[in-house]
Amino acid sequence: MTQSNDNSIEESQIDANTRRAKGEFVRGISGFRSVLGEDPDFPAESGRYHLFVAFNCPWCHRVTLARNLLSLQDSITMDVAFPNRTGEDDPAGPNQWEFNPDRLATLTGTTLSECTVETATGQNFRRVKQIYEAEGSDETSVPVLYDKKTKRIVANESAEIIRMLNAQAGALGSNLTDADRPDLYPLDQGSAELRQDIDLLNDEIYQAINNGAYKAGFSSSQDIYSTAFQTYFDTLDRLETRLASDNRPYLTGDNFTEADLRLFPTLYRHDPVYYIRMKLNGAKILDYPHLWRWLCRVYALPGVAHSNSLDHCRQGYFGRSWNNVIPLGPFRPMTYPAAYLHPELAG
Repeated sequence: MTQSNDNSIEESQIDANTRRAKGEFVRGISGFRSVLGEDPDFPAESGRYHLFVAFNCPWCHRVTLARNLLSLQDSITMDVAFPNRTGEDDPAGPNQWEFNPDRLATLTGTTLSECTVETATGQNFRRVKQIYEAEGSDETSVPVLYDKKTKRIVANESAEIIRMLNAQAGALGSNLTDADRPDLYPLDQGSAELRQDIDLLNDEIYQAINNGAYKAGFSSSQDIYSTAFQTYFDTLDRLETRLASDNRPYLTGDNFTEADLRLFPTLYRHDPVYYIRMKLNGAKILDYPHLWRWLCRVYALPGVAHSNSLDHCRQGYFGRSWNNVIPLGPFRPMTYPAAYLHPELAG
């Protein structure tokens, strides 16, 4: 089956500049869309591919979740950028992702152990932008799926990266057998109804939750913010009802799927970061018993807890706020992410 470009859930670019001028956050479109395992230039091979990510970025979190859940850590290498981008005083210019493991985090006063240098291109690039410039592109975003053999970018759209990692997990060198590995988006004939359910959830979650958080938090229009805020919490209500209707463990039923994976990065950030930073203070996930237990259930899956870092999230989001001061809470009922080990907190 040909890899979908997922265009149905991308941000509309119609009148994008005008909408931005009116205060709306409008996400751009990723330009690298090759399909690993189907494009002859990028066959699915173990040890060949690499990821460039930033842990504070929820789109990168999708990809690191897929890498870990599919047990691809040993076969797909990864570099991690510092959660804050370059400043105005940087010789290369501001607002660029950089690989700088020696940079100090204002939150901790120390370096962040997960941050790395760039190891895949052979050029020891400091900035993600340089990886794109080597291919004649002016893009700057992460995540990036990179081919270490041809020194080329394969893809930089997170929705497509997780889909192709799932489809090619065995050939890419997963440490799990087909029987033991989760199938995030089953392609067999008998799963057509499940795929339709996943697609509908993906659309709703992207529009209202994943991108909706940014629509609320980065809007400079009260009306646009209010609409995004309401839509976000209305959708949380519907997802809570969905889980509660039959006490299902995951969004589509008994099995963890791509829909769960795509919801998790936003809800993981909500209580400790988005509640304040994105002005989404209508409620915490802890106030939704079924969603909270779902969040804890996903967090407990093998590899999930190590797929990200809330220190990176706090540093990345609040380190870009007007005064760069990073909140230290919440600490009740307990600190995060320790709270995710306690599904009983929601009652």
